[in-house]
Amino acid sequence: MPAQSQPASRTDVHDVPVVTGIQRGSPEYRRVSLALFLVGFATFSLLYCVQPLLPEFASTYGVSPAQSALALSLTTASLAISIVVAGALSEGLGRRRLIFVSLALAALCNLAASFLSQWHALLAARLLEGILLGGVPAVVMAYLFEEIDPKGLGFSMGLYVGGTAFGGMVGRIGTSVLTEYFGWRYALAALSVLDLLLAFGFIWLLPPSRNFVRKSGLGAAYHLKAWSQHLRHDGLLSLFIISFGLMGVFVSIYNYASFLLSGAPYRLSQVQISYFFYAYLFGMFASPLAGAFADRMGRGKVLIVGAAVMTAGVVSTMIGNRFTSLTLIVLGIVLITGGFFIAHSTASSWVGRMAVQNKGHASSLYLWSYYMGSSILGAGAGWFLNHMGWNGVGLMALAVLAVVFWFAWRVQRLAAKPVPTPS
Repeated sequence: MPAQSQPASRTDVHDVPVVTGIQRGSPEYRRVSLALFLVGFATFSLLYCVQPLLPEFASTYGVSPAQSALALSLTTASLAISIVVAGALSEGLGRRRLIFVSLALAALCNLAASFLSQWHALLAARLLEGILLGGVPAVVMAYLFEEIDPKGLGFSMGLYVGGTAFGGMVGRIGTSVLTEYFGWRYALAALSVLDLLLAFGFIWLLPPSRNFVRKSGLGAAYHLKAWSQHLRHDGLLSLFIISFGLMGVFVSIYNYASFLLSGAPYRLSQVQISYFFYAYLFGMFASPLAGAFADRMGRGKVLIVGAAVMTAGVVSTMIGNRFTSLTLIVLGIVLITGGFFIAHSTASSWVGRMAVQNKGHASSLYLWSYYMGSSILGAGAGWFLNHMGWNGVGLMALAVLAVVFWFAWRVQRLAAKPVPTPS
């Protein structure tokens, strides 16, 4: 999966300014960058390692494709909820410790899931894992902003984002390959142990916070007011809806492509299906390109281009399935992946520019929408697969993308509207 970049052009009113930032090129800077690459890798490999295993879950536990998707959807849904409050909790608990504890316990939950014989027990473990993982993405951004010199912030943030994308890809491919030879339980356990070790590597590498100051006086009323004011901003609300739709389509395609390709007439093995996840490489390169084009063309145009590329990809998979063409299906998945990263990176950066104050609250709402789209649409697309086959999944995706187009057009007219600051 992909990761969420947080803009930092201006600070919130209550953010603590950097006093002595870690300089790029220093030994400390290299340790921070490597530590956060590891935590990004571990977080997203844990989150998405079950995606290629959904057919295995359906076979092992005797559940439908839609039910098997709950192994991912429940995790992203619980993460969406916990991520909203994780940033606020870190203001009192500290950044470094919260990230480590969250990641280590999440890896243990994933390890436990590999041994569970009851379907509902596995779902409970994945639900708890999502709650724990919510303590990572929002807090990592806060640590970077506080500790890194602004001149080196972009590169270190880029390494974290690269780690999340790489982890999402390796988590999917690694479990697919190991499942082919050793079974899905061993694959899940091996990845969990690796990520647990990475959590310890992270805490060993990451220097203690120097600029973190515990804050007081920001009660629940303040946070609720900040979130509600962002939701009343039409431009930001449009971006939240776009986030919901983009991620929902992206995850739906990846969730059920495994069912499409493992069944007749393709009957691909787990290893062969894992090759499709290399499409993530196109997404990793598309994200920085999107930023460059946004500066030249404007964010609205780039956002629409990304959605258009995704639409072309969905249509390509539908045509490919109609004529049993793996080439068109592969092309479609590549286009969907590239288009998603273009649109998502553009929308997420736009949130930070549109939110005049309390950017952390705006970003948490964007991430909440992002993961709720993954959970709701990612699971709901299974109904369309059961009743209408792959065309049903494709038609659902096209309908959602039509909504994305509408709000992408709409948000351009609302971009200049400022967000008031909660008093």
